[in-house]
Amino acid sequence: MFLGTHTPRLDDKGRLFLPAKFRERLSTGLVVTRGQERCLYVFPMDEFLKVTEQMQAAPTTNRAVRDYIRVFLSGASDEIPDKQGRVTVPAHLRQYAGLTRECTVIGTGSRVEVWDTDAWNEYLANTEQAYSEQSEEVVPGLM
Repeated sequence: MFLGTHTPRLDDKGRLFLPAKFRERLSTGLVVTRGQERCLYVFPMDEFLKVTEQMQAAPTTNRAVRDYIRVFLSGASDEIPDKQGRVTVPAHLRQYAGLTRECTVIGTGSRVEVWDTDAWNEYLANTEQAYSEQSEEVVPGLM
């Protein structure tokens, strides 16, 4: 399970040092793709296969399903981290997420998200208050 917040930097070649506690789980291969809110999603390969199987089960007669699958999969890039735990983030994905040098990497359970640090700080500032005031059940069966 991926947890926590980390602040690695992109190097001049567009490589990101994966947080040390995530490296073993991602060492055999990962997929990085467009996420929502202009971040990147990083999945271990086995988890990405589960996600795509679920997508393939969705009704492709629904335009929203087709649109989502197209955007999600067309930006996907399979990568293998190097011996130092770095992974190359393709230029089109760096551009999509507005990544420059300062990044924030968060664990979200089954996947990792990569954010531009300024974008993450803005997102967090805009959502933390609503989170603390949430009085309804957001995730069914949770708290």
